[in-house]
Amino acid sequence: MPAAGLALVGAAMLSACSGSDGFYNQGVEKGEPNLAPQNYRPDIVAYLRAYLNDPSGVREAMIASPELKSIRGTQRYIVCVRFNARKSTGGYEGSKERMVVFLAGRLDTMVEARKDDCAGAKYEPFPELEKLSR
Repeated sequence: MPAAGLALVGAAMLSACSGSDGFYNQGVEKGEPNLAPQNYRPDIVAYLRAYLNDPSGVREAMIASPELKSIRGTQRYIVCVRFNARKSTGGYEGSKERMVVFLAGRLDTMVEARKDDCAGAKYEPFPELEKLSR
């Protein structure tokens, strides 16, 4: 591809990203960014199967129902998840709370929850996560 063509493609890619007003808005062009997630449990299990170094032997898995919350000034559905996963060395990392963010009804990202992100979450057992294997 000629240099002028590459420059044009690069400029188009940059302009496509510039309209986003934040991390949790990427990928939403038209429509409702805050659709309630319908398949959040299997979506989280599938994500963690790929995300965890060793998905087998997850302990103490708990999950809360989706809740519409303000995250860094933007409304999004979030699901709080708590579990104790194996480290790459084989030991356990200890139970940690994570916040899963949904965008337009789909899993967007998972981050370690800050102090208030999951405050008041009503957890229930999440046996699907504990049954994961490699």
